[in-house]
Amino acid sequence: MSVQEYLDKHALSRKIEDAVNAAVRAKTSDPVLFIANHMKKAVSSVITKVKARQILDSRGIPTVEVDLHTNKGVFRASVPSGDSSGTYEAVELRDGDKGMYLGNSVAKAVKNINEKISEALIGMDPKLQAQIDHAMIDLDKTEKKNELGANAILAVSIAACKAGAAEKEVPLCKHISDLSGRATMTLPVPAFTVLSGGNHASNYFAIQEIMILPIGAARFEEALQWGTETYHHLKAVISEKHGNMGCNVGEDGGLAPDISSLKEGLELVKEAINRTGYNDKIKIAIDVAATNFCIGTKYDLDIKSPNKSGQNFKSADDMIDMYKELCAEYPILFIEDPFDKEDWEHTKYFSSLGICQVVGDDLLMSNSTRVERAIKESSCNALLLKVNQIGTVTEAIEVVKLARDAQWGVVTSHRCGETEDSFISDLSVGLATGVIKAGAPCRGERTMKYNQLLRIEEELGDQALYAGEDWRQSL
Repeated sequence: MSVQEYLDKHALSRKIEDAVNAAVRAKTSDPVLFIANHMKKAVSSVITKVKARQILDSRGIPTVEVDLHTNKGVFRASVPSGDSSGTYEAVELRDGDKGMYLGNSVAKAVKNINEKISEALIGMDPKLQAQIDHAMIDLDKTEKKNELGANAILAVSIAACKAGAAEKEVPLCKHISDLSGRATMTLPVPAFTVLSGGNHASNYFAIQEIMILPIGAARFEEALQWGTETYHHLKAVISEKHGNMGCNVGEDGGLAPDISSLKEGLELVKEAINRTGYNDKIKIAIDVAATNFCIGTKYDLDIKSPNKSGQNFKSADDMIDMYKELCAEYPILFIEDPFDKEDWEHTKYFSSLGICQVVGDDLLMSNSTRVERAIKESSCNALLLKVNQIGTVTEAIEVVKLARDAQWGVVTSHRCGETEDSFISDLSVGLATGVIKAGAPCRGERTMKYNQLLRIEEELGDQALYAGEDWRQSL
């Protein structure tokens, strides 16, 4: 084939002429670079390769990372994992071979990506998120993604979402906003973990975490400053009262002193907030994770204390009385999982009191069926969104729409086993969830989520909107 025949076959002469004309009109000082970029933009992007590997999460436990290739670049994503998997969430596929990472290896999930998912997606347009996600769901053929693994499917889904944004030449948060049909994007209020307990820390504190929310800040940048200052003041308060050993941190970066009660923890946080001088501009939230210390129908708040466990059980009604007293004394915005995950009755009653927002995590598990039931029964009034409990970006968008239509609040959440992927930052902005839980302003896998939100706010410029006082229902 001659050069002219090759040019004619691929219509290159016309394409090159168009690129040169564009360079002339732009009066570019580097025509070669301009023409190269112009030609690249003229080519529609498709998925050309999907390559997965096993990496470690923040707890030293294996998880899945994916590199998704298009003719525009390589897009990487990795998925987090929780300390436990609920009955109603999508299945995190692990190998179970005790000789490899104590049974936690994800080699099967990696193999499923490299041998099955990759083959199914090659040639697809990365902008078509729903088509990509449904192609993987159809390939899996199970309700909870048992066959391929939700960890495999989600890693590819997130990587494809990043590739779609790059193809459209828009920020990732804007691409997510477009996928959801939202007209506006909002920077979320960060719910910083400042005290850790429960399954996330090796102390005697049964409650999973106490958080602070700087709703009075004018911008996310200011909220991050306030939260970080409060965290360091709290560290000083704990050091004074419990010594330096009380300043050890939990899996999500929260400080983990041995405190005897929820009230004691709230007093520590209150004192730290007072030291900052921001006072009523910073509010408090609690993740009780009550399922972890529910025994039958009773709650053992001393379950982690060997000398006290089993001696002071509380009924669900006792817990309600405790929450009412605490909400009257402290500026508590929301309580997450105040009761056992199957105690719909007391969760509904407590929500009906209107004392604070009631967030469903273990109760809902980001499962659309559970969310629909909770909406129908008015069991709670906010969704904790954990994308790995669902398994795809598309399904995450759909469950948020369910919550929005019910006038619920939405809290985008990290997991205790995190990675260096900041996708949930863009997700929270694109879906305007109003609040993000990404841990303490401490530990790299947590702070990178907050740092990404700083970059997003900077990139949005005058269009950046911080949820602030509108944290519950950012519209």
